[in-house]
Amino acid sequence: MINPQWLRTFATLADIGSFTQTADRLGLTQAAVSQHIRRLEDLHGVLLIRRPRRIELTPIGETLLEYCREVERLDQRLQLRLSQADADCGEIGLISPGSIGLALYPLLLDFQRVNPGLVIRHRFAPDSEVLEAVLQNRYELGLLTLKPDDPRIAARVFTEEPLELVAPAGATVEGWSDLVRLGFIDHPDGQAMANRLLSRRFPGEALVRELPCHGFSNQIGLILEPVARGLGFTVLPRYARQAFARQDAIQVVEGKIKVIDQLWLIHRAEWPLSNRATRVVEHLRVRVVA
Repeated sequence: MINPQWLRTFATLADIGSFTQTADRLGLTQAAVSQHIRRLEDLHGVLLIRRPRRIELTPIGETLLEYCREVERLDQRLQLRLSQADADCGEIGLISPGSIGLALYPLLLDFQRVNPGLVIRHRFAPDSEVLEAVLQNRYELGLLTLKPDDPRIAARVFTEEPLELVAPAGATVEGWSDLVRLGFIDHPDGQAMANRLLSRRFPGEALVRELPCHGFSNQIGLILEPVARGLGFTVLPRYARQAFARQDAIQVVEGKIKVIDQLWLIHRAEWPLSNRATRVVEHLRVRVVA
């Protein structure tokens, strides 16, 4: 690799045309400037011809000067990516549970449309995969339903999300017997979510696993489809329910007892968020309503 100081000296000399002025600008002695040029010429051949009042670059000198300019452009691009301007370009990686993901992904696309230099990469995943992906630097940002205790992870509350009992529109749900009649639409987290909510709403009743199961889906966007068709009820986080297109076909059965989860925004603790990630987080915060 060519000594960067030699290249800087040569590029400055080619720009100014004077050994004395080059030395003054770079804080070097004239002898040092001459030595840098001589070292480059030892490597590549004659770079310049010294005239009484100016210097003239040889073809080799012109080629080396173009190389110097390319190195300068690359350095400027690097500084741009490391500076605040980096907020306008590059990739944003976010991994999150499916429910909040349904709410965030359209907002992320809106942000990308306004900032076309950005690339959005979003993945739906359970908590364990979210944590591992952030720890391994595959994603810069993650969302978890439980605060991690790993010292390598920085975590702060992003929003809150209630669990909701969702039934077909018009269905009567006043007691446990109504749930038995309707039947349960299960999903990967269905039993756990239903137990957390229903054990508080209907204390002393049978276990959720004893309810008749009328269906199962592992696709977050499809879990409410059988509910909308009157085939049963389910328990889901609010953002998953809000993302369902046919709101007129379902109802949220309200109760005095609430179960509310906190969602934690995480990233690696050892270094700060990139400027673009900071912008995205602020964009999402003001638009996600708990």
